[in-house]
Amino acid sequence: MQNGLFWIVPLCAVIALGFAGIFFKAMMKESEGTDVMKRIAGHVRAGAMAYLRQQYCVVGVVFIVLCVLFAWMAYGPGLQNGWVWFAFLTGGFFSGLAGYIGMKTATYASARTANAARRSLNDGLKIAFRSGAVMGLVVVGLALLDISLWWWVLNYFVDEPSAAEKTIMITTTMLTFGMGASTQALFARVGGGIFTKAADVGADLVGKVEAGIPEDDPRNPATIADNVGDNVGDVAGMGADLYESYCGSILATAALGAAAFRAEPDVQFNAVLAPMLIAAFGVILSLLGIFMVRTREGASQQQLLRALDKGINFSSVLIVAASFLVVHLLGLSYWICGSVIVGLLTGIVIGKATEYYTSHAYKPTRDIAKSAATGPATVIIKGIGTGMISTAIPVFAIVVGIILAFLFAADFNFSNVSMGLYGVGIAAVGMLSTLGITLATDAYGPIADNAGGNAEMSQLGEEVRHRTDALDALGNTTAATGKGFAIGSAALTGLALIASYIEEIRIGLTRAGEHVLTIGERVVNTVDASLADFMHYYDITLMNPKVLAGIFIGSMMAFVFCGLTMNAVGRAAQKMVNEVRRQFREIKGILAGTAEPDYARCVEISTRGAQREMVFPSVLAIIVPIVVGFVFGVSGVVGLLAGGLGSGFVLAVFMANAGGAWDNAKKYIEEGNLGGKGSDTHKATVIGDTVGDPFKDTSGPSLNILIKLMSMVAIVMAGVTCLL
Repeated sequence: MQNGLFWIVPLCAVIALGFAGIFFKAMMKESEGTDVMKRIAGHVRAGAMAYLRQQYCVVGVVFIVLCVLFAWMAYGPGLQNGWVWFAFLTGGFFSGLAGYIGMKTATYASARTANAARRSLNDGLKIAFRSGAVMGLVVVGLALLDISLWWWVLNYFVDEPSAAEKTIMITTTMLTFGMGASTQALFARVGGGIFTKAADVGADLVGKVEAGIPEDDPRNPATIADNVGDNVGDVAGMGADLYESYCGSILATAALGAAAFRAEPDVQFNAVLAPMLIAAFGVILSLLGIFMVRTREGASQQQLLRALDKGINFSSVLIVAASFLVVHLLGLSYWICGSVIVGLLTGIVIGKATEYYTSHAYKPTRDIAKSAATGPATVIIKGIGTGMISTAIPVFAIVVGIILAFLFAADFNFSNVSMGLYGVGIAAVGMLSTLGITLATDAYGPIADNAGGNAEMSQLGEEVRHRTDALDALGNTTAATGKGFAIGSAALTGLALIASYIEEIRIGLTRAGEHVLTIGERVVNTVDASLADFMHYYDITLMNPKVLAGIFIGSMMAFVFCGLTMNAVGRAAQKMVNEVRRQFREIKGILAGTAEPDYARCVEISTRGAQREMVFPSVLAIIVPIVVGFVFGVSGVVGLLAGGLGSGFVLAVFMANAGGAWDNAKKYIEEGNLGGKGSDTHKATVIGDTVGDPFKDTSGPSLNILIKLMSMVAIVMAGVTCLL
């Protein structure tokens, strides 16, 4: 059960990791600048690494507990595959490793970007973007390497009566390391988000609003903590987040392909291999796109955006041709390429809609800035309204994308459910196929932000600061666009995972000795039952109160999760505000610039707050699917996953776009518009930006992980749930 084309996947993984190493070494050869720039970068680097070590210790305890549980399920009552606990562990390890490498790169790149900006805007863009590309290439490289290794190992050790059942067993087992990646990603996102926003809110409210000093001013005690937070939240957190998105889409599609072609073993393996090969070709095309990104001195925001779009669009167009090649080589229907194209177009539409609603080059964000003339209240009202309206285009894009992707793969027949869902999974893979470059544009953002902070604290001059501000504003938009891609892929992958959950139920029933299903007057072999048969068997309809109960609980989970994480940011930020005020009050000479603030104390406050506050929301996401499964059974779990998917997707888009728009409205005024820095309008937008910080960097981006983690937990626990 092998195909020579399979080896393209690990080969592309090695190429991605190789170029990540080349970009990292090229960045390290650049100068960090003056002694002051080096000292500031060193503070940020030390704080980021110290935080990450503590976070991994906490996450390690959770992983040990869960591994023991999965091992007991496998070797005790036999309710789980014996490989699950190890697959779970490796998924978490690679997810954490991707975040660690990305953050290490970012902390070395920020000062070098600031120093390059002393020469030209293009030099600063090149270093920041190539350093962001390290994160993108490491994520896709490690993901494809992990998938390849697991396929090779399981193909050797798993023994089933038929080749078709063996393929299904391998793909469903591999899904469980997606849970490990999702668990690690949620802790990274929530913990990093709490850290960075506690520092950011404290720095903004006391520094810019109360003390009237500029952003990233070295006199602000929370400045270093703010810069550390950009790395642990927006780099390490985002890296772990998109690692699990990327893996989840490939693995869910592979599992659906194995189920859809169960009766055709020769075609079955090719259907499993297709998403892996599309992702592998996406690595090469992402590399080509990365080398195309450059700009000229004095470029406007729209010109900078076009510079990044050039690389992304180039990669996206070529991946369409690559998908036709993959389908041709594997002997699958060419209509499947339609699903890939739909996924790409859906991602582009979501990205463009996000760009329109969050970039200050466009009307919505400028209108938020104009509303600052009447104070912070109208800024907040306008931002919330804009964020809510901004959900319309992404939702319609996902709806159209799901329908078209389903129909293309199902030969335009809605009754061909298995193939249609495979098409939806392929669409998610298509959306993330060029993740190498799209994640590079995202990771670029916090590097540019830190570069601006370093330039301000090092007092490099107005021209350099103007260049880093331009790069930073671009980063705010690309970060919002990256979040749009992440949540868009989560919607498609989440639907595919619900279907994969049913396949895991089939395996659980078979393992428990339930070889036939009695559906009304029919008796169906469990291994031959269709998805519709399982829907009838478990009465998964809107008339079943268990399904409705699950839908309401799933919808509630999105809001409760956001509430918990936002309150966590609020509590940690209060401590930060009090600490900054204390230092201004007790350490004489800070505001005069004759005494240095206690930066380490602020880093410590954010670290402790994040470590303490991240546990409960993250563990809740694991516990709720298990409890719903025990109380309401399979039908309740399906309702839970559907409710969480629907409400979580819309809420995540709203929060990410509202937060991004508030941030760039502030940037628009800081560029000299509507009164400029220090004006009343500027102070009003700073308040709006402060409210938006946990929206866009903590709660919003964590929701797409919540959606998939609940699905992954349900899949892992399916062996127990199906017997209740």
